[in-house]
Amino acid sequence: MSILAWVVLGLVAGFIASKLVNRSGGSLVLDLVLGIVGAVVGGFLFNQFGSAGVTGFNLYSLLVATVGAAVVLLIYHLFTGRRAL
Repeated sequence: MSILAWVVLGLVAGFIASKLVNRSGGSLVLDLVLGIVGAVVGGFLFNQFGSAGVTGFNLYSLLVATVGAAVVLLIYHLFTGRRAL
């Protein structure tokens, strides 16, 4: 998958995950950047658990990236002390 597709997928996943994790809103730019990182983390996690990671620009890959982004956002909020959920 191209770098541009990873970025777009990560941005969308970051937006969705920020709404799931941080309902009251927050730093949208930071959540989007963490979403891009989360797309990579989600692909890695799914591969580690025996499932396919990000396979392209499709709905399954969006789910994988959103799960990864949510994990990254929860960890970020845990370490920074910001309220999550």
